[in-house]
Amino acid sequence: MADSNRWLDRRPSKGRFWLMVAIALAVMGFLLWEEHKVHLLGALPWLILLACPLMHVFMHGGHGDHKGGRDE
Repeated sequence: MADSNRWLDRRPSKGRFWLMVAIALAVMGFLLWEEHKVHLLGALPWLILLACPLMHVFMHGGHGDHKGGRDE
């Protein structure tokens, strides 16, 4: 059997590869959401409470060192 069109040497394009990856991730995300929806929604209030101190630490930019009284 001759491979006159070199079908065996062809590789999928990068666009098609990433499309397949995106579809696979979407399916996995949907299935995880459907199976674990109760657990995720049950943890949501705790995640919101945890987000408050984390946002304070990481989003304020440090407030400076509060030494010397200079405004920078």
